[in-house]
Amino acid sequence: MKKTWILLPLLLAIALSAGIYIGADMSRFGAEAPVFNRMVNHSSNKITQIINFIERHYVDTVDKAGLIDFSIQEMLQHLDPHSYYISARELRQYTEPLEGNFDGIGVEFTIQNDTVFVVTPLEGGPSEALGIRSGDRIVTVDGENIAGIGVTNRDVMTSLRGESGTRVNVQIKRRGTPGLLDFTITRGKIPIYSVAVSYMLDDATGYIRVTRFAKTTHQEFMEGVMNLKMNGMEQLIIDLRGNGGGYLNTAIAMIEELLPANQLIVYTEGRAQPRKTYETRRSGSLTNLPVVIMIDQGSASASEILAGAVQDNDRGLIVGRRSFGKGLVQEHYEFPDSSAIRLTVSRYYTPSGRSIQRPYGNGIDYEADIYARYETGELYDSTKINYPDSLVYFTRSGRKVFGGGGIVPDLYVAIDTVGGSEYFTELSYRGILNDFAFEYADSHRDRLLAAGSVEEFVKSFVVNPRMLQDLYHFADGRGLKADPTDINISESHIALRLKALIARNIWGNDGYYPIIAEDDRMLQVARGAFEKGKTILP
Repeated sequence: MKKTWILLPLLLAIALSAGIYIGADMSRFGAEAPVFNRMVNHSSNKITQIINFIERHYVDTVDKAGLIDFSIQEMLQHLDPHSYYISARELRQYTEPLEGNFDGIGVEFTIQNDTVFVVTPLEGGPSEALGIRSGDRIVTVDGENIAGIGVTNRDVMTSLRGESGTRVNVQIKRRGTPGLLDFTITRGKIPIYSVAVSYMLDDATGYIRVTRFAKTTHQEFMEGVMNLKMNGMEQLIIDLRGNGGGYLNTAIAMIEELLPANQLIVYTEGRAQPRKTYETRRSGSLTNLPVVIMIDQGSASASEILAGAVQDNDRGLIVGRRSFGKGLVQEHYEFPDSSAIRLTVSRYYTPSGRSIQRPYGNGIDYEADIYARYETGELYDSTKINYPDSLVYFTRSGRKVFGGGGIVPDLYVAIDTVGGSEYFTELSYRGILNDFAFEYADSHRDRLLAAGSVEEFVKSFVVNPRMLQDLYHFADGRGLKADPTDINISESHIALRLKALIARNIWGNDGYYPIIAEDDRMLQVARGAFEKGKTILP
């Protein structure tokens, strides 16, 4: 949903409206009116005074803390798209994925037919240690029924998460087992992984998908690289599509593995902030490994820093679509109540001098930019991207690269619309395809596991016509009528997606990504980019 930007800070509007109202009928405020007039003349304390005045005199009860939070947020958002206020609760939720762990019982769950299903117990978590299995239904939590009552994801997380060392009692219904199983789970630290998957695409090409730059990402990345090398990797694709960023020092640590010593990675500069440069401190362990980076319109911040450093230093090719364009540096200022503001103080620049940040401000609808890329055709046709001469920069070897916001790839790959249809889109976006895959995997779990490894599943499992008819009937029951024309266009792609989702429910990402790769045109271009790199790069 588009956000309507406020052209003046909220507090100015409050002050203006209050002034008009007082001027109209000051007698309504009695003796306190002159005091307010004297107070607001001291602009340095105006915000506090207005909030206090509203609390004392407003016609209804006021949530003062909420009003303060809202006012601060609107004031900061008026400055730029990335300065913002964050409450203590939101701060915990925001930083948790970047810290690499959270406190809880350690299950991935889904809600199907008003029932909480365990998709998988997380490796190393307390639920796995107790023997909780994929497909288990959580019926009660601490004696409270959570089945068939309209439970939400938030409800489940609220009841199952908690501080490490605390206990929670759950009752579970397991397929094929009579009655309910009782478990007392001691909550613990649950790892959150930022490397979604790493595997060999072929005998020589390794693939690693990085979803965020968290505290543990560099370690996870290097563990993945080492495993791939043991399997014969000679070249590496790093997939940063949809990666919204994270910690700068994590991105720098990864970049240092790819570049020789004393190479410029990124620099920052702002009105009140002198230029600060970040260079590699050593020669990385992967400097001789051919690398291709995949990005798209969802790649932002730290992802763009990594891609920009690789591109500008002629270290590898960038494949995909122009990245998001988030290149503002925020400093974090925390208050005693653990809330905080993050204020933009400078900009990120790639080694060639490109500002990563895309334009924003008056007359520019920043949040509508992605929609604009669809409307202008940029996501479908590289010729629709505007490259002004003033925004041309040069890499270390003299190759042209382009500024103007985001990282423009060396090899452009349009959004793949082959096999797309409205019916396929609705199957995916309504969650129908995912729900059907879960139910199939759950009811055939033992047979699927008995068939062998994920590699055997990838090779031998076939989504047959009967399964597809069952899917269409399932969708019909959810109010989505089958469209024969759309099915004719999309059926092979629907079958592949269904197979991948079934594999995910049994083997996680290790099952999902190798299957979905068959339908991934950008990945196919990336695999061919190594040969092109031999002629393009120095």
